[in-house]
Amino acid sequence: MTRQTFRFDVFGASHVGRVRELNEDRFLVDAATGVFAVADGMGGHHGGELASAAIVERLATVGIATTAADLRARVEARLIAANEAIRSHGAAAGATVGSTVVVLLVFGDRFACLWAGDSRLYRLSRGILSKVTRDHSKVQELVDAGLISPGEAATWPERNVITRAVGVSPRLDLERVSETARIGDVFLLCSDGLTGHLGDDEIAALLAGSDARAAAEALIAAALERGGGDNVTVVVLRCLSASSWPGSDHG
Repeated sequence: MTRQTFRFDVFGASHVGRVRELNEDRFLVDAATGVFAVADGMGGHHGGELASAAIVERLATVGIATTAADLRARVEARLIAANEAIRSHGAAAGATVGSTVVVLLVFGDRFACLWAGDSRLYRLSRGILSKVTRDHSKVQELVDAGLISPGEAATWPERNVITRAVGVSPRLDLERVSETARIGDVFLLCSDGLTGHLGDDEIAALLAGSDARAAAEALIAAALERGGGDNVTVVVLRCLSASSWPGSDHG
């Protein structure tokens, strides 16, 4: 299996929103290594910014892997290092500091996702949008238990309370999935500043038929039009035939 199965049309963007003063989201677009990520930080006194930056800065050092397993191991090692660094910062500041993370890895014709928290990965494949991740949140636990409906979850009072994050416990608890990617697949990594305003049908419509930059900008614009109540960050990745695209882009 070679790394040249796909070329990527990829674009990432982030906006502070219309309410918050600080943007505590960070993202990574690294087509050369096949690593793409979104992190949504939390914690006062710039702690959230430091947490999400600690994750992205470490993921940016992954380098070129030799196998899919090697790539995942490199990413996991850097997330563990970020977890330790964020915990140390929080202890020194006497505050709870942390960050969600969702990471997409592409190697050959395989993709993997690692995540903690409620930042999401979506996949649009053959016209069907699916949510690859499952939110680590109080409200998702209620939905899973059948106590509330997905519709009720959208307005539930504790919908922003997450149950996993990077930097909040000694042992980093990541969830992982791995599947085969196809030419034409579109992936979306996003913070909850997007999904708090847009439903899956709206997301699918904005992803379909657009290049990565147009889709990313349209998604952020739609969230801002709905009020922009949180930082909003997206990375849109289209998997193209290796001979059909001259390169990749990011913002």
